[in-house]
Amino acid sequence: MAVNCREFGIIHYHETRPDTLPNDVESLKKLLLEQQALLSQQVSEISEKDSQLAQWQSKYQNILEQWRLAQQRQFGTSSEVMPGQRDLFDETSEDELDSQVDDEQENRPPAKKRTQPKRKLLPKDLPRETVVLDIPEEEKVCDGCQGELHKMGEDKSEKLEFIPAQLKVLETVRPKYACRHCDQSGTHSTIKQREPEPSMIPKGIATPSLLAQIITGKFQYSLPLYRQETLFQQYGIELKRSTMSSWMATSAQVLQGLYHLLRQVMLQQSVLHADETTLQVIKEKRGSCYMWVYCSGKDSPDFNSPIPNIVLYDFQPSRAGACPKNFLSGYNGYLQVDGYAAYEQTEATLVGCWAHARRKFTDIVKTTDKKKTGKAQLALSKIQKLYAIESVAQQKETKEEAYQHRLKHAPTALEDYKAWLEKESKRLPPSSTIAKAVQYSLNQWDKLIQYLKAPELQLDNNRAERAIKPFVIGRKNWLCVSRRRHYEVEHFAA
Repeated sequence: MAVNCREFGIIHYHETRPDTLPNDVESLKKLLLEQQALLSQQVSEISEKDSQLAQWQSKYQNILEQWRLAQQRQFGTSSEVMPGQRDLFDETSEDELDSQVDDEQENRPPAKKRTQPKRKLLPKDLPRETVVLDIPEEEKVCDGCQGELHKMGEDKSEKLEFIPAQLKVLETVRPKYACRHCDQSGTHSTIKQREPEPSMIPKGIATPSLLAQIITGKFQYSLPLYRQETLFQQYGIELKRSTMSSWMATSAQVLQGLYHLLRQVMLQQSVLHADETTLQVIKEKRGSCYMWVYCSGKDSPDFNSPIPNIVLYDFQPSRAGACPKNFLSGYNGYLQVDGYAAYEQTEATLVGCWAHARRKFTDIVKTTDKKKTGKAQLALSKIQKLYAIESVAQQKETKEEAYQHRLKHAPTALEDYKAWLEKESKRLPPSSTIAKAVQYSLNQWDKLIQYLKAPELQLDNNRAERAIKPFVIGRKNWLCVSRRRHYEVEHFAA
């Protein structure tokens, strides 16, 4: 009898010669049971190995997707631009999305002819200097009849002139006055002189405008102090980075009163945005510290809005929930944030961010083969309908009309999206990337629909993300460390 296990995927072959087989039935049964037990053991081992192989393949796929996403974030475009508004309300199924991908690859339409971009007009409020390029007087005669030429018109063009920053010295003179009669008579003479104007840097050469330039350059435009030191050298000014670092530390202390006042005004608002990012801090006990941002209003001034535009930064050595809890102590309004659990410790009503929910699927589209992104594309199309509704609402004349448009159209789109999430959550493998993206939206659902509660609320938390972006770009340039001293700028108000 030959037992061949190759059909089970087992590389095992055991051959028994006929003359070695027992003749009694009981012995044959025992031998058969032993062979069956051996087969069962080997099948179990193969099943276990297949399970381990599947786990390793899943881990490999996750690592590969993370690597592709890291490559895309480092070298690719960071834009999350959505398709045209005309496509946002089209109902597209998953199969249709897959077929669209195949059709795009096989029958790609010819590229459109690139149109010449139109140059925008320069602002009219800029100072202007007119340069007339006229021909000499002796050439203003006709080459044929030698008659005098008359002006028939002119051509105009505009160019933008850049005037480099100018530095000037403010020399302050404080005259002294004394009584000549008292000096001659030997009596006590009082010298009168006006007190010096208050300065943020006592006995220093820095004016408020110079301090504002240095601080803005470092924290808003990510210019480290050693680069600013080089820029000042081009103007013939020797301004060491250690000096500028000391100025910023002093400015932070002086502006504490303004910072606390802005914080009081901010906590009176009905809606706030918050976010946080890591910071690499030199000579700090922790490997990474965190910059927290809290803001109200809009990105740019809006004189028609009663909500002030305030952005406050809070430097903390950790990402613990105590950080936003202490900063927002007593605040019970709306707080629009991402899905980070630390904000749960605050007393505010949390509002979710649809940009973060959308980004989970956008990352899948960017890092996965286009033929396998049908579900992610479908989720994006459903989320984009919410943005299309909000885009139309923002075109209304009043805030109340915009809010009513949101309440009229958004609930239907939300119900459709949630029904799709619940259906897909039961069908997708829990460890897959698309399943994690679906589960994120389900876990955050109660917060994601909060934006229907008030007209001041927004779909996403991009207000805070844009405010903290300078620190994301220049997170390694947060502190200036000189050879003599180490300075920290904490709780700096923007």
